[in-house]
Amino acid sequence: MVSRADRSRFAEWLWTVDHYLLAAFSVLMVGGVVLSFAASPPVAERIGVETLFFVKRHAVFLIPGLAIMLAGSLMTPRMVRRAALIVFTVSLILMVATLFFGFEAKGARRWIYLLGFSLQPSEFLKPAFVVLIAFLLSESGRRSEVPGVLFSFVLFAICAALLVAQPDFGQTMLLGLVWAGLFFLNGISWLIIMALGLIGIVGLFAAYAFLPHVTNRVDRFLDPSSGDTFQIDTAKDSFLAGGWLGRGPGEGTVKRILPDSHTDFIFAVVGEEFGVIACLLLVSVFAFIVLRGLRHASRDQDAFSRLATAGLIVLFGLQATINLAVNLHLMPSKGMTLPFISYGGSSLLSSAMTAGAILALTRRRPQPSRGDVVTVSRLSPSSLM
Repeated sequence: MVSRADRSRFAEWLWTVDHYLLAAFSVLMVGGVVLSFAASPPVAERIGVETLFFVKRHAVFLIPGLAIMLAGSLMTPRMVRRAALIVFTVSLILMVATLFFGFEAKGARRWIYLLGFSLQPSEFLKPAFVVLIAFLLSESGRRSEVPGVLFSFVLFAICAALLVAQPDFGQTMLLGLVWAGLFFLNGISWLIIMALGLIGIVGLFAAYAFLPHVTNRVDRFLDPSSGDTFQIDTAKDSFLAGGWLGRGPGEGTVKRILPDSHTDFIFAVVGEEFGVIACLLLVSVFAFIVLRGLRHASRDQDAFSRLATAGLIVLFGLQATINLAVNLHLMPSKGMTLPFISYGGSSLLSSAMTAGAILALTRRRPQPSRGDVVTVSRLSPSSLM
């Protein structure tokens, strides 16, 4: 046991971190490896590699993922901003490099080889982007002369342009929704809200009109007879085959013909082998993280921490919601992973970064009273430090 009188950094972290959030994130991380045993072997057999190939790789990425989450949770809010600036800059450079030197898969150029590993830079861009936007909006609220809103628009435009160029409309939509959500949480006029809504609607129609893969996915969702719906039909069959209690670990058969059973459609495998009850339990863990994180954000008196926590929680929860909705055929296919559960090194490490930042920002800190005088420095590069 660690005494409260212990003033070491570990003891301080242990007594201030949200143990319930830490436990929930840990459950998802371990659960991802366990569910990989059920979902990935059929895919490995189809492509001619070792049966446990994806399981072993998932477990290997879990180790640095856990380290990233715990290291991130030790940071102060200022350190979170500093790390976000570094990660955002590097990710932006890698996204530009991906357009020229990346490799193409399934019609998209989203990955680049780095140090022998395939990396998806956009995954790391997302949490860093959210933290930087939260900082810009919070500083803009403190000092009216700070052009935080303008900078936020510029950053989003750059990120959206790079994502569309890949193309990756799903990530663009996710980033846009979180970005608009931060504006809403920061408190803006209804005129700006309507303007953002109009931009979003125009963007959706433009994507449908000019991006063939978006057109095909929407058409197949609205009219299944208009194209190939094998994967989503198979996913629905998985849930029907599993029933309430599932067929049992390793007993699933529908998963053997589900192409992306280890990534985008791993939730369908959960439904077949472990049943609806297990699916509801998994959804409950995600819901708990979202609700507890938003509870922390609503009680935080620091504008940056409040916005950053809420933004990261919305990012985490919205990504999970989109994946679950696609598996249940409630929205068109997006190619979105389920945080910590789906196979993918970039996705797992990015989720760990998000979790670490959330744990850092929700740690118990002394809150200034209303009577305290707070001095706000000018916005400069050093204020990120």
